[in-house]
Amino acid sequence: MKAALLEQPGQPLTVTDITVADPAPNEVLIRTVACGLCHSDLHFIDGAYPHRLPAIPGHEAAGIVEAVGSQVQRLKKGDAVVTCLSVFCGTCEFCVTGRMALCEGAGTRRPKGAPSRLSRPDGTPVHQMLNLSALAEMMLVHENACVAIRPDMPLDRAALLGCAVTTGAGTVFNACKLTPGESVAVIGCGGVGLAAVNAAKIAGAGRIVAADPSPEKRDLARAMGATDVIDPADEDAAGTIIEATRGGVDHAIEAVGRPASAKMAVKVLRRGGTATILGMMPLDQKVGLSAMDLLSGKKLQGALMGMNRFPVDLPRLVDFYLAGQLDLDTMVTERIPLDRVNEGFARLREGDGARTVVIF
Repeated sequence: MKAALLEQPGQPLTVTDITVADPAPNEVLIRTVACGLCHSDLHFIDGAYPHRLPAIPGHEAAGIVEAVGSQVQRLKKGDAVVTCLSVFCGTCEFCVTGRMALCEGAGTRRPKGAPSRLSRPDGTPVHQMLNLSALAEMMLVHENACVAIRPDMPLDRAALLGCAVTTGAGTVFNACKLTPGESVAVIGCGGVGLAAVNAAKIAGAGRIVAADPSPEKRDLARAMGATDVIDPADEDAAGTIIEATRGGVDHAIEAVGRPASAKMAVKVLRRGGTATILGMMPLDQKVGLSAMDLLSGKKLQGALMGMNRFPVDLPRLVDFYLAGQLDLDTMVTERIPLDRVNEGFARLREGDGARTVVIF
């Protein structure tokens, strides 16, 4: 099969031939139909976050099941599926207490010494990135890394559910537990931020403020439900948000991964408000609350992958889309073939568009 291989950080991906193994008892072989390009991939491609190499990036995908292992029960050949990097074991403390997104998933990987799921034609192992390696014509994953969806769901839009929408919408529904009428500020309107804006509208938020330096993305945010948009680079942008929301927002969601954005998320909170940090910031950065923030009852939290409950949340998101409530069509700004993947990541670095989707 053809796949986009990362051999050295900071170097372009190489589209090359890769061999995929047969499914083990709990594994599923998926023919990839679509894979969204996510900024999280760039952290590994550019070397900001470490990963064993060579590896195949890509973690936001949808496809069709081609084969299943002997012990797989929930999936069958021909099923349309969405994959998710937060593969869950189902038995650890995090899983059994309903925090599946925090599962470390050790039991869902092949044991040490077992043949690699992916390899070069000469047998040299290729590492699987984020449990998926979706920028490839085929994916071989644990059955708990994917979920079947309705066959009438378009797979180029379903792919976005695997990361951007699960993270952004999941944060609103699961981590923030937004109450109708509450106010929200979303800082950063890429795929994750736009999904958070859309989910806030679905959840019945009162004021939804979207902040992004790109006029194009501010327009997209307004189309997806923002009541107010602002350029965070404007002088006293935080003050403008506080004034517009009569004292600050109930929830501020940071979706870009920059220390300045995280600081703004805390600053625009009203008393008792909660800031949720989603972006992958540099590993040496910290985010905090001041003594006055604490005395004001402000809260700060992370929400890995939107604290999703993947097998439950994904079918619901599909239903939202097919009912006309979740606007995935606006989020997809470009579709490209695999051999243009480096062009897609180059535009992502520049901040162009919301989501580029590789179509196989």
